[in-house]
Amino acid sequence: MRVLSAVTAGLGLVGLLGGSVAAADRPASPDRPHQAVDWGRCSAGQKELNAAGAQCAKVPVPLDYADPGGRTIKIAVSRVRAKSPGERRGILLSNPGGPGGTGIATTLSLRPALKDAADRYDLIGFDPRFLGESTPLTCGKAPRPTPPGPATTPRGDFEDSVRSARDTARRCQEHGGNAALLPHVSTRNVARDMDAIRAALGERKLSYYGTSYGADLGAVFTQLFPRRTDRIVLDSSTDPAATQYELFQQSGAPAEAALDGLDGQVGADVRALLAQAERHPIAVKGQRLNAPVLRMILKQLIQHEENDPQLISVVADMKKAAAGEEVEPGPALAAMLEFLSSPEVTDSMVGGAIFMCGDGGWPAGGWPKNPATYWKNMQRSRATQPVFGPYVNGMIAPCAFWRGEPREAGTRIGNDVPVLMLQARYDNNVPYEGALALHAKLTGSRLVTADIRSHGVYGRGIEGLTPVPCADRTVNTYLRDGKLPAADRTCAKPESSR
Repeated sequence: MRVLSAVTAGLGLVGLLGGSVAAADRPASPDRPHQAVDWGRCSAGQKELNAAGAQCAKVPVPLDYADPGGRTIKIAVSRVRAKSPGERRGILLSNPGGPGGTGIATTLSLRPALKDAADRYDLIGFDPRFLGESTPLTCGKAPRPTPPGPATTPRGDFEDSVRSARDTARRCQEHGGNAALLPHVSTRNVARDMDAIRAALGERKLSYYGTSYGADLGAVFTQLFPRRTDRIVLDSSTDPAATQYELFQQSGAPAEAALDGLDGQVGADVRALLAQAERHPIAVKGQRLNAPVLRMILKQLIQHEENDPQLISVVADMKKAAAGEEVEPGPALAAMLEFLSSPEVTDSMVGGAIFMCGDGGWPAGGWPKNPATYWKNMQRSRATQPVFGPYVNGMIAPCAFWRGEPREAGTRIGNDVPVLMLQARYDNNVPYEGALALHAKLTGSRLVTADIRSHGVYGRGIEGLTPVPCADRTVNTYLRDGKLPAADRTCAKPESSR
């Protein structure tokens, strides 16, 4: 998951399977016959899709795959037709991560990176169930956030997070008809919805690109539907033996190492700022920033080495503010302040929350039920991770207060579906060791390692980051020609980022 989207949104495939698939991992419903899809113009808010000549539709899927003839919900999908009908391969779906991220325009946004490989696919975007333009799940209106006072304590900040989590759980579970919907929020059901989209479009198989949580979703799809996968690319994935809470915890040490690796006194300055903010939130342009917010900002920026100048600028601005100076924030801090003051900030957490609390384990679930567990882990982490430990061990999701238990356990991965995996060696959001663990479970996979600090490897250039040409070429060759690398490979650090 990309850190800011994960926190604010909540908060990241062989035609025939040679190995066995456990009975508990088989699809809950049989393949459905091709159904007519009523394509039309996309909604007015989807300007890029409409400009690209895309079509949009709603695909009905079962609310409960254990009851395929029962109530249905609708999944919003988009389609940009293949430019080379004579060389058309099929459909390419994608997911941008989260959990909780919408994705109806994501595959289109990848088109510049895909280059001529895109011409061979109908590019299919979709909003996962209950998100975006799919059948929505909304929670009760959030109260206006209470700004931090002039004085606080780490324990006081933690108790605030507990109160907020309890309120989010209450607002979501008691609102409208959510009690009937929430039991069906899970990564496994999103994977089933992906297969329903495939069936509705009359395709035997689907190809896929997913990043972060989207990569994990792709791995779940390989396990549930191994015979319906074509060319699958998983970018920045996680250890399938870990819970989502454990995955957050594992991101603390590499983030701490990345911060300590910066030039100058940045790490020392950050620790001094946090020590002050844990007693007196720091005022910047009329907003008080407490230690949890500072840690979230820093965790967002430390992901990509290209962000180091912005991180250093934010720390410099905060030092001046902490000393009582009037500060005109630089672009990075100003953007964060604008977001934090927006009225949508609290409600934007809902998408991630419902999946984190709906999954029974990997990839999104597995959160402790006892609030004391979080506090104990936060305090214990301070000895070795004083900057990020209290953040990654904290109550990021409201699952301690979620009523009932998930209907299914997390997904256990073990198959030989051909998959192309990408991972940055110094990813401090989903650490490299997690990708190695998933790689070992996906025995048909090949792993491309990029020697960079980044979260996400493919198509970095379209995000304004330094591209990794070796990785981009490998993905596009695979999607265009179906050629996986003969062996795992490492892409050297791009010259422009050395």
